[in-house]
Amino acid sequence: MDEYRTKAGTKASAVAIGANIILTILNVIVGIMSGSYALVSEGAHTLSDVITSIIAYVGFSIGQKPADKEHPIGHGRAEAISGLVIVVFLALVAYEIITGAIDKLIHPGLIRVPDIYAAIMAVFGIFVNYIISEYIIQIGKEIKSPALIADGKHQKTDIFSSIAILIGVVVSNIGFPILDPIIGLLIGLLIVKTAYGIAKENIDNIMGKVPSQDLINRIKYIADNTRGAHNTHNIKVDYFGPYATVYLHIEVNGNLTLSDSHKIVHTVENNILKEIPEVKSVMVHACPIGLTYNHDQTIDK
Repeated sequence: MDEYRTKAGTKASAVAIGANIILTILNVIVGIMSGSYALVSEGAHTLSDVITSIIAYVGFSIGQKPADKEHPIGHGRAEAISGLVIVVFLALVAYEIITGAIDKLIHPGLIRVPDIYAAIMAVFGIFVNYIISEYIIQIGKEIKSPALIADGKHQKTDIFSSIAILIGVVVSNIGFPILDPIIGLLIGLLIVKTAYGIAKENIDNIMGKVPSQDLINRIKYIADNTRGAHNTHNIKVDYFGPYATVYLHIEVNGNLTLSDSHKIVHTVENNILKEIPEVKSVMVHACPIGLTYNHDQTIDK
């Protein structure tokens, strides 16, 4: 699984970087030649895609490193951190695009009416960005990589940008050239929205937020269906990028020997590790059936 994850993540990053280098060059050249500020803005956006894809790959690579003495749980959170670095780059790109668009709106004399080549480039951008973004997000979800998913979502905003550029070129040629910088402004705002979503998702990951109740239910089901284990409770899940650690309590027969209780505990741990691949570490605490026990700890309060 780890070998497949490495190969898939590396391939997805390489495809994203290569495609975005081509789109950056074409968007800027065609944007300048056709007189479309929106297309030049999209070129700046795709340049940021190249940078963020590199950042995502670096985070992914660090996250793949095994646990060591200084990082006993592994390096998985590097992926979420790289997602936050992507947010910083998105914010910088959005600022440049928005300020440039506002300048053209304030000084309409700077506006040129884009020609047909801008529309052709926009259609090409829609096609390429759809294929690439779907591919990266699919791989990211398959190997549970926050960095790749963030990069794919970033790439997906380019689809809407290209659609907006296409509409802007058509309307500008009808007689409303002011729409071109307005589209550039909307692209900038769309990048801000994307940055917010990526930031929230990766901060939740770093803070250890459980992605769904379904995971808790699966853990409880596996533990409760292990022979000798009953009434699984006090389940806690901590995410480290693509993988998680789990802490939980089970009830066992209080008359069992320590050795027998120990076997049940380890059977529960092994069953969870086997059935839920993203869980890399499990710690189970055994409680005697029927014994009233206050599970509250300072951290829970």
